[in-house]
Amino acid sequence: MKTKGNKNTKVNIVTLGCSKNLVDSEVLLTQLRGNGINAVHESKEDDASVVVINTCGFIDNAKQESIDTILRYVDAKEEGIVDKVYVTGCLSERYKDDLEKEIPDVDAWFGTRDLSRLLKQFKADYKQELVGERILTNPSHYAYMKISEGCDRPCSFCAIPLMRGKHISRPMEELVLEAKNLAKGGTKELLLIAQDSTYYGLDLYKKRNLAELLQRLSDVEGIDWIRLHYAFPSGFPLDVLDVMAERTNICNYLDIPLQHGSSRILQLMRRGTTREKTEELLQTIRDKVPGIAIRTTLIAGHPGETEEDFQEMVDFVERSRFDRLGVFSYSHEENTHAYSMKDDVPAEIKQQRMDEIMELQQGISLELNQEKIGKTFKVLIDRKEGGEFIGRTEFDSPEVDNEVIISAAQEYLRIGDFVNINITSATEFDLYGEVAR
Repeated sequence: MKTKGNKNTKVNIVTLGCSKNLVDSEVLLTQLRGNGINAVHESKEDDASVVVINTCGFIDNAKQESIDTILRYVDAKEEGIVDKVYVTGCLSERYKDDLEKEIPDVDAWFGTRDLSRLLKQFKADYKQELVGERILTNPSHYAYMKISEGCDRPCSFCAIPLMRGKHISRPMEELVLEAKNLAKGGTKELLLIAQDSTYYGLDLYKKRNLAELLQRLSDVEGIDWIRLHYAFPSGFPLDVLDVMAERTNICNYLDIPLQHGSSRILQLMRRGTTREKTEELLQTIRDKVPGIAIRTTLIAGHPGETEEDFQEMVDFVERSRFDRLGVFSYSHEENTHAYSMKDDVPAEIKQQRMDEIMELQQGISLELNQEKIGKTFKVLIDRKEGGEFIGRTEFDSPEVDNEVIISAAQEYLRIGDFVNINITSATEFDLYGEVAR
């Protein structure tokens, strides 16, 4: 392929933050290579002349990690190890003007929707024919699929709309084409991601169209598992559950960030729902899809959260018995609605509340995992570490959920294969098993 890019340029793309950022980096990698440019993702070698840092600006810790990474590569530039440092992604979108002044040695800054402009730095064109194609940076048997960009929700604590803009759904035909291309490359599991997956289709099709998208993707030959992430509880499209129950290759799994268990705090958070409505929805989900695994995330220490509000959340977690749960400490983000409120929960109290929720969840997870002992599950083998194979059931997403650990002493398993595993023991966050005979 004839290219305008410099053949001697090696580009290293460094990704920080969430799976949505990873997909953006993979698209950039695909476009650069499609233009004949030598591009790699997170190279272990110090031989790239250009570094592109795809930043995260979600909460304080993520912002600090992004800044530290930028400074590390700026130092490498000063030492002559790299020639140019470009910064893109959420932090760059949100704080570009400030960062340009504070870190002037960065060669160029780009926002979250500046792919074409970024490519021009390499004298590369955006190649429309590569839409629906993507070079994966994780093992090829699973792939994240971003079904939309941006978010229209008014949540008080969230800066995502400031960094990612308004909600834009990707056309269904484009997503189906991408799924087919991924399946041809050996992908067996699609992990659907978005800022708000249940909003999918409202802009393009004038209705919530996630159920139809799931059906279309489920029809793609070679896709064995489809996993749904980041569903918003308010206005949840119940027809999604019908498709999930009907299609065997749609995992009985739902990632639905609920954020709190107190109606008063949910109102302050501008979530458009109450604890009572949330509990009704959870019951409906479990009734329509028996055995479904539900993952959620919560926030401790939102402005105005009293001890009574927090106790409501503790009781909510205890009653709900989530299969998977993560909890964040509230981060006071500029230009969000909650920033106008006093950040009145001290950091140490936020930490105590996070610890209490996670301690409660540990006990719940242990009980739920113990119930799996003696049962056999279909497990997707992700990797081998030392003397063990590591896999997942349909109830677990990569990196954030439980893993199934199988001794490699007696078995040889292939990465990317499905294997029936009998569970022999369990801890709070892991299952141990052996191949079922």
